[in-house]
Amino acid sequence: MKKTTLAFAAMLMAFGNITLMAQNKITQTAGRNALGEFAPEFAELNDDVLFGEAVWNDSTLSLHDRSMVTISILLGKGMVDSSFRSHLEMGKKHGITRREIAALLTQAAFYAGWPNAWAGFRMAKEVWADDGAATEMERFQQQMIFPIGEPNTAYAKYFIGNSYLAPISDSQIPFSNVTFEPGCRNNWHIHRATKGGGQMLVCVAGKGWYQEEGKPAVQMLPGDVIHIPANVKHWHGAAADSWFAHLAFEIPGENASNEWLEPVTDEEYSVLGE
Repeated sequence: MKKTTLAFAAMLMAFGNITLMAQNKITQTAGRNALGEFAPEFAELNDDVLFGEAVWNDSTLSLHDRSMVTISILLGKGMVDSSFRSHLEMGKKHGITRREIAALLTQAAFYAGWPNAWAGFRMAKEVWADDGAATEMERFQQQMIFPIGEPNTAYAKYFIGNSYLAPISDSQIPFSNVTFEPGCRNNWHIHRATKGGGQMLVCVAGKGWYQEEGKPAVQMLPGDVIHIPANVKHWHGAAADSWFAHLAFEIPGENASNEWLEPVTDEEYSVLGE
């Protein structure tokens, strides 16, 4: 086994961010709806420039980060009005969590003024009122760019706990995103091959473990890359207190197959991190 934290992982994540943004471009019509006849030039600047390719759809910053910036600026100017609420709602759609907006408003209070922060908090509490009802899975999805996917029913008998599978690509080098709920892990298994083969894992969110037979378990955090040789007995899964997701790349090999073995016992699992 070889564990690395590679520039490759960062490049992969950056590529994913760009792709995601390309899929979630903002289309704005508020200017034309409100001022299309009265001020068509202003409406065009609002809808096609500000919320078009020049600013909001420029991929230099993510939509999440642009929302954080805009909310901060509006708060600093004391504009805690309907436009501020609109940007709070937009920011929530772009992945800003209740914890993040609370941290932003707390820091902004020292620069924008206590009354502005109080006004911002009152409005933010309304916008994020239902955030407590979001499931742990939904909150975890906000942490990563790859989809959680569907329940991994085809391989459920080889897992303790629930896992989810999202195929990402089926061309060149096929790979999928595998998500584990806290405490979930797969059985000991071996990627068999007479030549080549094996697997590569890239952690994309959460915290997990990888272990080869006879060796200490290795913690996996976002950006960590695990290279698994063929014919090595191993397992991987989530930490007990965290969701976990990794990309799984199947390395081409001759006479390749997977051999599933016994589960990782509670006794083996409970000592991790001690």
